[in-house]
Amino acid sequence: MAELTYRDAVARAIAQEMERDPDVIFFGEDVAKAGGVFKATVGLLDQFGPRRVRDTPISEQAILGAAMGAAMTGLKPIAEIMFSDFLAVCWDYVSNEFPKSRYMTNGQVKCPLVVRTGNGAGSRFGAQHSQSVENWCMMIPGLKVVAPSSPADVVGLLAAAVRDPDPVIFFEHKSLYAVKGEVPDGEIVDTLGTAKILRPGRDATVLALALMVPRALAAAETLKAEHGIDVEVIDVRSLVPLDMQTILGSVARTHRLFTVEENPRLCGWGAEIVSIAVEEAFYDLDGPPIRITTPHIPLPAADALEDMVLPTPARIVETIRRSLGS
Repeated sequence: MAELTYRDAVARAIAQEMERDPDVIFFGEDVAKAGGVFKATVGLLDQFGPRRVRDTPISEQAILGAAMGAAMTGLKPIAEIMFSDFLAVCWDYVSNEFPKSRYMTNGQVKCPLVVRTGNGAGSRFGAQHSQSVENWCMMIPGLKVVAPSSPADVVGLLAAAVRDPDPVIFFEHKSLYAVKGEVPDGEIVDTLGTAKILRPGRDATVLALALMVPRALAAAETLKAEHGIDVEVIDVRSLVPLDMQTILGSVARTHRLFTVEENPRLCGWGAEIVSIAVEEAFYDLDGPPIRITTPHIPLPAADALEDMVLPTPARIVETIRRSLGS
């Protein structure tokens, strides 16, 4: 085992896949010489050289267009879009081009690429650089969507994404880059479409993603210690494919469901999961599913205001305590 930061895990994962397969290439804005704006790709240029690790102009459309062309002609590109908000700049590629290339060519063209992007709030970057937009991509047929919460999951899920035959959008939470965690030695390859039960419990199921995972776990400890409420915390990890088997199995045991989402309230990923749970597990539920979300507002840059709108352990505790009548 090695203790790595989430940031260092990104570089380790990319290096693992580039060492394994010479067709894996990596490019994006400031990812080579500078090691990335978040310093998540330091050392890769020295290790693999400028033919395989390249800086690009500030042009999100050019980055994804080059990635798509490379993938269609036999390479395995990893492309970085610095801030996930800027997926909107190159949205035609994300929504229309590479997700549908296999379908449009009757299977003759595959597009095995990974788009890494910094996602989420907590770093005081303001409304145009702090959004949590994994729900944008979740709705696009042909895309796979992943958002790890721990260094070990970064390595395993990024490896799985690179080896997948379809395009994967890989969301890295900016506020997790400095978080440390144990990562096993040797090659790590996880499986897309698998959720993880991080804390078993009997009184309620709590679903979380990325930054909201450690907050949900902290809330779970408080609920147990101060209120005697024992909640099960599940890291969703992968939105497409979505592991509803694990989620519904948990609901069948606990009979209550809560989601903790950084998305704005309208059309967050939890809304889709709740709709499936109500359709498929209605009679397992002892109360309405409840979503704990960010309000439907642009994210503020001021420290106190940004902290206020994001779900916190205290808000999670109070919502669950009140809902369970404890």
